[in-house]
Amino acid sequence: MILFPAVDIKDGSAVRLRQGRADCKTVYFSNPVEAALKWKEQGASWLHVVDLDGAFSSQGKNLELIKSVISETGLNIQLGGGIRSLNDIETRLKAGAKRVVIGTAAFENPRLLREATDRFGAEAVACGIDAFNGRAAVKGWVELSQLTPLEMALRAREQGVEIIIYTDISKDGMLSGPNFNATSALIAQTGMKIIASGGISSIRDLIGCAQIGAYGAITGQAIYTGAINLKEALIKLEEI
Repeated sequence: MILFPAVDIKDGSAVRLRQGRADCKTVYFSNPVEAALKWKEQGASWLHVVDLDGAFSSQGKNLELIKSVISETGLNIQLGGGIRSLNDIETRLKAGAKRVVIGTAAFENPRLLREATDRFGAEAVACGIDAFNGRAAVKGWVELSQLTPLEMALRAREQGVEIIIYTDISKDGMLSGPNFNATSALIAQTGMKIIASGGISSIRDLIGCAQIGAYGAITGQAIYTGAINLKEALIKLEEI
């Protein structure tokens, strides 16, 4: 299982939000590059980077900063936030991202997923599914759609997507443990590569994600607060 330390960027800083709320922000690093280098030093090979300003406003104003994260770390970057078009995807991949995450646009324009996977390959494109009370949320988590996470995942699969990032919003930033039941069900019912996100609070949670067959897991708040030692977690996961 791949472990993805999260670097969320808002107003030029590395931050963490609680339940995706922009008004519940904690700044951990004034420069996201510092956060990225810290996780690299502890053994990370991938980072999950989110342009929160892009997610909330559809404007990728942090792209130059993200380019610095890519160039200064040399890590594999999985990048999301405000990606709405084929041009947005191409721009970010050309900037050095290994994979882009399409969220709201996957709901509004499913055909974009097919165009993206056909053009850039399935490994370069992931669909982000953020769930709250059994429904998929869009537009920076501020609106709920009528689709269930499973319905959205199956629709994405029909468009050539193989990788899903599944986040339970109620768990995000709360350090209360991930939604194992929903994540496990999504893995079983879709056969896709599911990356678990939201609520991971301990190495035990990470091991649990690996044991249910998750392709990857994203950890943010727990590594920033020290609840998870990233280096130790990576060693433990290698033993599974």
